[in-house]
Amino acid sequence: MAAEAGIDLIDPRRLTPNPENPRLIFRQEELQLLQDSIQHQGILVPLTVYREGRGFVILDGERRWRCAIKLGLDRVPAIVQPKPAPLQNLMMMFAIHNQRRDWDPLPTAYKLRDLEQTITEEWGRAPTESELAELASITRGEVRRYKQLLGLPDEYRDELMEELEKPRHEQVLTVDHVLEATRGAAALTKREIIDKSEEEDLRRAVVDKFKSRVIKNTVEPRLLARMARAVERGEVSPRAARAAAVRVISEPDYGVQRAFTDSSAEADFAHGTEQLVQRLLNRLEEHEELGYEATPALRDALERLLRSVRAFLSS
Repeated sequence: MAAEAGIDLIDPRRLTPNPENPRLIFRQEELQLLQDSIQHQGILVPLTVYREGRGFVILDGERRWRCAIKLGLDRVPAIVQPKPAPLQNLMMMFAIHNQRRDWDPLPTAYKLRDLEQTITEEWGRAPTESELAELASITRGEVRRYKQLLGLPDEYRDELMEELEKPRHEQVLTVDHVLEATRGAAALTKREIIDKSEEEDLRRAVVDKFKSRVIKNTVEPRLLARMARAVERGEVSPRAARAAAVRVISEPDYGVQRAFTDSSAEADFAHGTEQLVQRLLNRLEEHEELGYEATPALRDALERLLRSVRAFLSS
């Protein structure tokens, strides 16, 4: 029976979730808020469904459907659409995603992979980044970010999915934390400050420090890339950078900010020493220009300095 033109009232027990829905996580506290709203006001926005056998599959509105089932409603308003082809179904899910920015990125990345595989099967070739972005109703930057997530080892993706199961206020680890840790560790490996095996140790250490809240700023791991660039420019010694990175790996309370500061301290000290040496050279040149002879005390001091310089340079 139609409630109004284009909207049917359907028994929610005849509805089933869409297997292509990128939303895999349904947090209880968020469902409870929606359930309370539906209990007092009803379902204000109809679900969108398509027929499948004797029932219907949800295109939009799975959270409303879950609340209706829990409340024991015998009817929900729904707009019945023609059944889409598999590719169209995936594309429709992403079009809805484009309007719902609260969907979690990792489950969405999994569905993007499904979409890419479906397109490849239908076209006989893989879609370009631009084509995939257009078909998924997202930006090329989002496509790249989702693919970076898919490139993470299983253990990190599993951790992130476990984190998503928690209420939002209990979540500590995010996809951005893992991606920033990955990029920071890779930057040091690229410049051969640490080796490939240590790269994974460093990534794991940074991720664990996010979880323990030793590192609280999401972008703090970017200081690892800054440290790598400083080594490349000769501003920080490879030895100092490596020592700081190893401490991040081995010391539970040693964060990236501190590592960056410590690796730069040696360079700052060296710069100060360089300035002192330059001042001494200028003074000696001035001494010579004025024709002053070296006193025994000055000569003794310069000889001691010469021995120290030779020892320092040979160390």
